[in-house]
Amino acid sequence: MQYRTLGRTGIKVSPYALGTMMFATSFGNPDPDDSARMLHKALDAGINFIDTADAYGDSEDVVGKALESCRDDVVLATKFGRPVDANPHHQGASRRWIVTAVENSLRRLRTDHIDLYQVHRTDPGTDIEETLSALTDLLRSGKVRAIGTSQSLASDIVEAQWVAERRGLARFRTEQSAYSILNRGVEREVFPLAQRFGMGTLIWGPLGQGLLTGRVRKGGENDLRRAPLLRHLTDERRLDVVEELVPLAAEAGLPMTHLAMAFVIAHPGVTSALLGPRTMPQLDDLLTGVEVRLTDDVLDRIDEIVPPGTNVGALDQNYQPPAVADPNLRRRPLAERAAA
Repeated sequence: MQYRTLGRTGIKVSPYALGTMMFATSFGNPDPDDSARMLHKALDAGINFIDTADAYGDSEDVVGKALESCRDDVVLATKFGRPVDANPHHQGASRRWIVTAVENSLRRLRTDHIDLYQVHRTDPGTDIEETLSALTDLLRSGKVRAIGTSQSLASDIVEAQWVAERRGLARFRTEQSAYSILNRGVEREVFPLAQRFGMGTLIWGPLGQGLLTGRVRKGGENDLRRAPLLRHLTDERRLDVVEELVPLAAEAGLPMTHLAMAFVIAHPGVTSALLGPRTMPQLDDLLTGVEVRLTDDVLDRIDEIVPPGTNVGALDQNYQPPAVADPNLRRRPLAERAAA
């Protein structure tokens, strides 16, 4: 396994990271011991970067228990910000919640520090200065070693960097974005900004949230467990693109999963891409692709199918800022909508 530097933190991480959302027993793998075996198999393969979140059910508990014997051998990342229950105070990026959330995560993870602590979603209701101030205190206390964001808009990245410099606060060192052959929009601004500010980038959804596994075909049966819940898995535009990628993968002599993963980590703006297996066979399949390198010819063909910087449809789980998600912020009152 080769290792890459996580932005300018000096931390060395593997190009593949292990995402553990599916380690949650309530909606992922119901057997924590099996998840622990997957985690250790990933470590044996050279993966040293583990990512979880407090909103992933009991994933932090499962990960913490599995890492008790080898905590110092991994770069451990978790996230806060998304709701963890019905209490409206148990979410967001306020100082009030951050100081509580980090203690909860440390306890569940059975550790005294978190290597990378990430804001799971932008919190429009909290001033970024308050968030950075609280995170700076965690860094100074030693409970957190680096801080990052997830699903940030380019403008949010710039604002956070500007506020950190102006106020003498810690800077976000990483950004975690959705990126795949089907969703290349972050190539336009987010990746160049991250590179400019020396931020490492983590990628979630490199398999198109299931569409690039080879298991989903147009007109065929869709056996993915999430299919009834996620619209993008039945989006005709996305399925049409998959049908163009299938023969390309076959010509390259690759399974679709290997084509998709190799594409993502080939981008110079990408530090590490998250594998999100639920079962051991899924992990085994992904690990057999660690040596795949896509040639320029294959990458050129992908560019023809999905032009750089563009998205084919949208992921259901993608962050939508209030200005887009709230109709009241993009529609004048009815009486004011006419020109006269």
